[in-house]
Amino acid sequence: MTLATKTPTAGQRAGGASFDAFAGHPGYRRMFAPDQLTLGIFLPLRFFRGDMRVLADQADLVADVDRRGFAAVWVRDVPLFDPGFGDAGQVFDPFTYLAYLAARTERVALATGSAIFSLRHPIDLAKMATTIDRLSGGRLVLGIASGDRPVEFPAYGIDIDTRGDRFAATVTYFRQLIGGDRPSVHSPLGTMDGVDLLPKPAAGRIPLIVTGSSRQDLSWVGDHADGWLTYPQSTHTPEGPRQLSDKIRAWRALIPDGGFRPHLTNEWLDLAEDPNFPRTPLQGGYVLKTGRKALIDLLGEWRAAGVNHGALGIQFAARPAAEIIQELAEEVLPLFPSHPGPPPLTQKW
Repeated sequence: MTLATKTPTAGQRAGGASFDAFAGHPGYRRMFAPDQLTLGIFLPLRFFRGDMRVLADQADLVADVDRRGFAAVWVRDVPLFDPGFGDAGQVFDPFTYLAYLAARTERVALATGSAIFSLRHPIDLAKMATTIDRLSGGRLVLGIASGDRPVEFPAYGIDIDTRGDRFAATVTYFRQLIGGDRPSVHSPLGTMDGVDLLPKPAAGRIPLIVTGSSRQDLSWVGDHADGWLTYPQSTHTPEGPRQLSDKIRAWRALIPDGGFRPHLTNEWLDLAEDPNFPRTPLQGGYVLKTGRKALIDLLGEWRAAGVNHGALGIQFAARPAAEIIQELAEEVLPLFPSHPGPPPLTQKW
């Protein structure tokens, strides 16, 4: 399918929303506030190497993450395992698994990092997302991306070179579906009139956090993103956070209303038992080994750079996941607390 490149009208653009627009959103407000940094945990908690037993009891640990007060738990979206890529990701379907975790948790935001918007139809994405959002009482925060695993696109019958256009068209279509009653949609991805998508989001909106460029220019991200998730640059020296600060300032200068929208980043962490262990890059900088004191320094540098949420992945760590979660919760989280925000809009479904 050839995607149209026609620029939508102002009423069709469905751009990003301001911070105040999410005042009633429990997940978004638990994670984000200006000049503050909160912490989340990335799943899986252990790297999959062919044995599903490595994921046993993970939901129990997620329930512990919730009880201990972390802001968010993150799931990855990897439809197909590519041995050449080497990382199977979460293994479970992210939307199905988030629905399961919604029933195992009470307050923690449920985040995708990131849902591949260019591979799925916006109706299916919207149906899954609004369902989880309702079941969790408004705790869903959607990190979204255009995809970076080349084998997935031909498997879906999609030309990889169209993924940037598909991503942008899906964002507009998705927002039209969830944002109004019986929307009139005329998109290169489909046309609908006189019908509606149910359910609608619990708090009226679902935040869309754009990952990287997602094949768009920075002005598009400034205009359309409810938040921006990027890689952290180097994390073993202060130079990386300084470079990140420049990137965040450039993006925020392009936000049309000049208001606050959150920035997020993440790091794969090997937390050393020695609290004084220095920040040390492993696997070519893909993993950071550090003690908690140097980690606290890094998180402070991120906060000063303008980062509002740090998602920490521990799948490559040597220590037991429960032990790392406990240390983070007791020694690090009090310095970067989650925001109270509105309580989840729960009902007994």
